Amino acid sequence: MRSLPLWTLVAIFSGALAQTIPNPARKIAYQSGQVHEAIMRNKTESFAARRAAGKYDSRKHRPLSYIPCVNGRAGEFKCSNVDLYSFKSHAELGSATGEGSSSWGWTHKGRDFVVFGQADGAAFIEILKNGEIDYLGRLPQTEGALPSIWREIRVTGDIAVIGSEAVNHHIQFFDLKKLLKIKKNEKPKTFDSIKDASIFRGLPIGRTHNVVVNNELPYVVSVGSQPRTSQFAAGLVFIDIRDPSNPTLLGYQGEDGYVHDAQCLPYRGPDERFKGRDICYGYNEDTLTIYDVTNPANATIISRTGYVGASYTHQGWVLDPHDQSYLLLDDELDERNKAGLAADGFPVTYIWDIKDLTAPTLTGHYKTSVKGIDHNQYVANGKSYQSNYGAGLRILDVSSIPRDPTGAGVHEVGFFDIYPEDDESEGGGEVQFVGSWSSYGLFKSGWIFINTIERGAYVVRYTGK
Repeated sequence: MRSLPLWTLVAIFSGALAQTIPNPARKIAYQSGQVHEAIMRNKTESFAARRAAGKYDSRKHRPLSYIPCVNGRAGEFKCSNVDLYSFKSHAELGSATGEGSSSWGWTHKGRDFVVFGQADGAAFIEILKNGEIDYLGRLPQTEGALPSIWREIRVTGDIAVIGSEAVNHHIQFFDLKKLLKIKKNEKPKTFDSIKDASIFRGLPIGRTHNVVVNNELPYVVSVGSQPRTSQFAAGLVFIDIRDPSNPTLLGYQGEDGYVHDAQCLPYRGPDERFKGRDICYGYNEDTLTIYDVTNPANATIISRTGYVGASYTHQGWVLDPHDQSYLLLDDELDERNKAGLAADGFPVTYIWDIKDLTAPTLTGHYKTSVKGIDHNQYVANGKSYQSNYGAGLRILDVSSIPRDPTGAGVHEVGFFDIYPEDDESEGGGEVQFVGSWSSYGLFKSGWIFINTIERGAYVVRYTGK
């Protein structure tokens, strides 16, 4: 197939028009990488235009301390049941580029730390007891790699795992206990990308779109590696980290091609056939694909399921890791493509019944009250912490789903909108790739970290019940 513009491609191969296009053509569009490369190209062009217009000059945003949410506002930001505790710009947090991406948390003896991506490396902060940001330092990108906004981070045990779309970046492994040894007069400390991190160099050109961890088993998964034509086929690539200083290849599973993101867990769900197995829930561009990865050298596909309106199956999370009966999924392009339930531009959270791993079923959905694009969500204690680009942090109470899988009982209990530039738009926001890339709301202390593309990093706290 010849290369087509993104929105032409997506309009043809998803949404209502997909019903008139033969499935083989749709399959080729995704498997060949045309849809993904078109998305990347569109984002790159959009980011470049905004950079040229000075939108990423974070120096113009001053630091902020505690501002309570009162009458729907915390300073210039719309909010509900979420107070702002601190903000620092990317410039203050050591980045010359000012383009934020992924983030993940680490807790050590009651102290909360965050590792978060910027286009020129990963920054480290500690969230102090009063919610203030203490900038500790940074790990630059791997030597020889060019800056890239696509920098994904996860933490397993005491190890930060950092992947990037940058050619020759490879995957970095950083021992977070090094942060505990930083002296006051050393802050902010710039670590050495070679001496202070180990690197897995087993990917063909060093690119990975995302990294995934299994917090109970000593392996990491690279997903979305490039090129798609390699032996890995951009699928699951398993990396042994029993010795984090020397990560090695365990195996790979590329039968369903490109995997954009995944969640890997020991299985504790109701499907007796898979008790005691290790499962990965894969978000594979146009399907939810479930894998048995008990033997990483011989992982297999359990099921592959599409849905009406699928445009770009992006990310998801199980409702309860100890039950694994339901799963939430977000699609990054259905709003932009005006496909299916998202035709009106309001982000959709898809609810899946996964009690039968061989036949997951879509049971319901929830629509956010502000227009935008959903990007990432993580679930803990009955709440989904979502990053919806321009709409910022949205907190949903999803505890009703086991009783009512239609989603009728799901409701928003709090939000913090970090992108006031689009507040006056019709529908309360714009369907654009701006604002919040990620948030981390899984700290037991209650702190929530928000990383933004343009401005910098926020620490907020939910004040509801």
